[in-house]
Amino acid sequence: MPPRSQFLSEARQTSVALKETLRLALDTLRSHKLRTFLTLLGVILAVTTLVAVMSVLNGLNLYVATKIANLGANAFIVDRFGIITNQQAWWNAQKRPSIKPDDVEALRTDMSLASAVVGEQQTTADVRYNGIRMENVNIVGASPFFAPLEAIDVSSGRLLTDADETHRSPVCVIGQDVYKKFFAGTNAIGKTIRPGQSEYEIVGVAKTLGTVLGQSRDNFVLITLSTYRKEWLKPDDTIMVFIQARSPDLMPAAEDQARVILRARHHLKYDDPDDFGIIEPSSLMSLWKSLTGNIFAIAVWVTSVFLVVGGIVIMNIMLASVTERTREIGVRKALGARRRHIIMQFLVESSLLATSGGAIGVVLALALAFLVRAISPVPISTPIFVIVIALALSTAVGLFFGIYPAVRASRLNPIDALRVEN
Repeated sequence: MPPRSQFLSEARQTSVALKETLRLALDTLRSHKLRTFLTLLGVILAVTTLVAVMSVLNGLNLYVATKIANLGANAFIVDRFGIITNQQAWWNAQKRPSIKPDDVEALRTDMSLASAVVGEQQTTADVRYNGIRMENVNIVGASPFFAPLEAIDVSSGRLLTDADETHRSPVCVIGQDVYKKFFAGTNAIGKTIRPGQSEYEIVGVAKTLGTVLGQSRDNFVLITLSTYRKEWLKPDDTIMVFIQARSPDLMPAAEDQARVILRARHHLKYDDPDDFGIIEPSSLMSLWKSLTGNIFAIAVWVTSVFLVVGGIVIMNIMLASVTERTREIGVRKALGARRRHIIMQFLVESSLLATSGGAIGVVLALALAFLVRAISPVPISTPIFVIVIALALSTAVGLFFGIYPAVRASRLNPIDALRVEN
């Protein structure tokens, strides 16, 4: 027989054997439904845990990167505290001097690598209008460029201007939550509201910004920084400074320039640590990933335990199956089945068993993700590669723990196997 014809013949025989093996495996699983389900329980729990946790972490990572760690285009923050990760750092930060308007002005004047330097402070207060009160509204005092930097635009009226800042004008821009509470369906421009004991004329109504982890970003009254410091300043208040570099490539150089200017203003020696903090998107993401790393490690540990337990159960069930089907194995070997055919049969059965559990686990995890996404603000996104990994892991577990029962079945003596009464 020519080599090509021989190869095609062997391939055809292998395909037929594999199809027959798969059919036998499916028949065996269907004939023992309860046992199959109980066998799969460990694998189902493992895959459900892995896919669900990875979906939540992936969704949160994307959410943090776009909603929380996104400080604006090419922007970073300079403030008194920076990123605090332990109690000792918090106590040390309390001793730092506050960042004052003079510091902001020095940064604005001396930073050649910045396209904008914006100061911002905020507090919360009750807001009243025409006998109606709204509690816990964010009162934000900021330089005029703060709104464009934070992608705040107006649906009516105008934003704050440099003239408002210079003259400490009693004007404000309100968020959509405040607008809907007091002026829904009417024109708010020119009306006067009372945050705390102050009064401000509304010159603009901001467009909807949405929420972050269920917290509204539209619950604010925006005034100029000079007005805020005149009417809302408290002892030891500090300014948070948003700095926008001229380009993404200049971010590191702009941070160094800001650091040099503030260290000179605060009269720090060359070996003294900074008495201020610099926050950039990458540092926020690093902090977030260090926090979620522990959650991922726990999820991997739990998944590993479930997979091992599920694999051991699969191996025990397959060993019991070998005992139950000893006579069947003897008949197959007597009819010419080779060891590799017996091994293939039991490996296909064990891997199909585990893969079925993995598929059920994936479906449960996706259903759980859909439910959580529907009833909570937690963002969830399930990457395709997580599903592939979960199914591959479950299949690998079935193959690994099915090896011993398969080899044991293949080594049965056909004569002895035929004598067994099942």
